[in-house]
Parts: sequence; structure tokens; C-alpha cells
Amino acid sequence: MPQTIIDIYLPRQAKVEQIVVENSQISTFVLAFSDKQYNDAFRYQPGQFMMVSMPHCGEAPISISSAPTRPGAIHLSVRKAGKLTNGMHKLKVGDTIGLRGPYGRPFPMRQLTERNLLFVAGGIGLAPLRSVINTCLDQRDQFGTITVLYGSRTPSDIAFQNDLGLWQKQGVDCRLTVDAAEPGWNGTVGLVTSLMDDLTTEPSQSTALICGPPLMFRAVLGRLSGLGFSDEHILTTMERHMKCGVGICRHCHMDGKLACVDGPVFSLAELRSLKIMELAE
Repeated sequence: MPQTIIDIYLPRQAKVEQIVVENSQISTFVLAFSDKQYNDAFRYQPGQFMMVSMPHCGEAPISISSAPTRPGAIHLSVRKAGKLTNGMHKLKVGDTIGLRGPYGRPFPMRQLTERNLLFVAGGIGLAPLRSVINTCLDQRDQFGTITVLYGSRTPSDIAFQNDLGLWQKQGVDCRLTVDAAEPGWNGTVGLVTSLMDDLTTEPSQSTALICGPPLMFRAVLGRLSGLGFSDEHILTTMERHMKCGVGICRHCHMDGKLACVDGPVFSLAELRSLKIMELAE
């Protein structure tokens, strides 16, 4: 639901309905707008973000991690990283925060229909992809195979474990790896690219969606190109310091583009036309 010019900078109060602790640094906050009529009418698309604010903590953009096919609440998965995010981790059920949005260009869901989907994520990068995955699962007959490759620092750092378990039960090929093993871990140890060694996905019929730190991003791009994925069918979200969310302040400029309105979702073909540091060799 787009906001009018009058209230473009006006946050709406939202109540914390539930808090899911994903790991020691990440929690998912289930939120509902205090205005029930507005909450019932609120709509968004996978890949969009909200501007989140708290008193004395400022405002910051956070990706929506819930699926628009499941209205009534909005999920924000948040990693402790700064003043606002640390403040959010002190919230309790029943507390309120400010939200405005949704903002940004979403994932092109229509272009994903009837294609096999490969999701590659590291750490909190699974949050915006979670929105896409659950949307696809709620409309399962519209998409091909779904594969999730997810890397974490250690087994204790693996986030969204409940989701990963549910996805596997729904036929998703979920593969996990960690940088360093812990006692009891019998899974893969190594970079997330090691999970791509025995992929059987046909690149001409597939789209890859990536989200994670720059080092992971560059390594994954190299492997996908080697497998034969076209730049048009490699999608990612770009993180930039967004202040307004609506393209006015221009803090999130990217060689003539603005992450908040031209993104945050871009194809690799679009990024190659820009001078993006993350793509540097």
C-alpha cells in the first residue's frame, strides 16, 4: 500500500506480536500495525524493505522476511549491527516500533514462474530470500524445483532452522555448510560454493537468487558463470546506506542508480553496467 506525499515520512505504529530467536545475533520480529484497518489492507512484495524507527535509536532499512501470501503480519529478521538493531533486540512482545513503507523494487516473481530456482545465501542474507521461498511454496504449482544453499560461520550460527526443516519437508533441496565445525556437526565444512559441486540444475531453465556478504557474492558469481547461468537470470539484493527510502536524499547512490528505488533487487546484467565495488575482481 503506497503512502501519500503527505505522510511519506510518517512512521505508523506497529506492535510486536512474537519474537523468534534465530541465533545469538539474529531474531525475527512478527509485527502488526496498531491500526487494524491499515494492517488488514497492508500489502508488499518479496524483496521490498521497511524503514524502521525507534525513539532515541534512529531509523534504518530492514528487509521484509515474510511472504505476502500470508497477510496479517509482517516479519523483520534483524541481526545486531548498530544502535537501532541492538535496540530492537531489547524489545518485548507488546512493545511498539515505527514502520514506514514498503519501499524498493521487488524480485520479479512473474519472471520466476515455471523456472527452477537456486537460492544461495550466507548468514542474515537468507532473510529477504525467505520471503521469496515461502511465496513460491504457497504457489507451488507455478515454479520448478527449489534448491537452497546456505552458509554460516558455525553450526550454532545457522539461522532460520525452523524454516529450513519445514522447507525440506515440502520438497526443497536444502544444503548447509559452515566455516568451522562444532562437536556433533557431521555436515559440510567450507565455503557455500562447495555446495554447488554436484548441482544438477539446468542453467538455461533456472534462475539464481543470491544474498550474502561481498566475498561470498563474488565467489558465487564466479561459480554460477562457470555453470552457465546467464547474467539476466542471476538476481541479488544490494545493501546501501538508505536514509529516506524514497530516492530523495540520494545516500544510496550506485553509479547513477539509487538502491532504494531502482533496487534493492538487481539482475547481474544490470549490475555489470554499473561500477559496483562488489563485482570487482
